[in-house]
Amino acid sequence: MLTDPLAVAASAPNPAYSYLRVKTDGYGAEYKDVASGTSLVINHEKSAKGDRHYLKISVPKDSVNPYTGLTTRQTMTASLTITMPPFGFTETEGVNFIKQMVDTLNDGDFGAARFLQFQS
Repeated sequence: MLTDPLAVAASAPNPAYSYLRVKTDGYGAEYKDVASGTSLVINHEKSAKGDRHYLKISVPKDSVNPYTGLTTRQTMTASLTITMPPFGFTETEGVNFIKQMVDTLNDGDFGAARFLQFQS
């Protein structure tokens, strides 16, 4: 079980987050940072095909609709799903696989900005 609150250190340009556990069951948990409203959902599932690990971050923001002028709540989400087969990969290889994905998003030739600009 992760700590409660779950502290995530600041990493420019993002602030530090202090996620409080708001829900838990036998398969995962949901956390919320009260200051920003950011939520974190973590789930795990075991099956004959392997172990599935799921992480979703949701960030809410009140934004002005450019067409109507009305302010509405908008939510941006990002999720990561890792499925590890029942054999053939170690936990260390799984951790390195996640790092590979993060490194790819941070790489100058690929980069998160290019990803969001529909480049492929």
